[in-house]
Amino acid sequence: MKRTHYEIFWEILTFCKTPRSFTSIINRCNLNSKIGQTHLDFLKGRQFLEEVDVDGMTQLKSTERAKEYVALFNKTYRELFDETPEFRL
Repeated sequence: MKRTHYEIFWEILTFCKTPRSFTSIINRCNLNSKIGQTHLDFLKGRQFLEEVDVDGMTQLKSTERAKEYVALFNKTYRELFDETPEFRL
């Protein structure tokens, strides 16, 4: 089943609760670099992701503002499908 943009945003924001590198995000969320960059730029533009410095490396982390999106997405998903969204393992 193809994921929607909203599901991809949820996956990224959930994964980035702790700082993550670009590479780890696109690998974990199964995105190619171009699509991944587009999604990350969108989330940064909406101030749902922020760049943080971790040991001299720039990483991305979900912001406080992203928590509302994640909570609303979880609620909507549960109402539609009677279960919580899950990452593929």
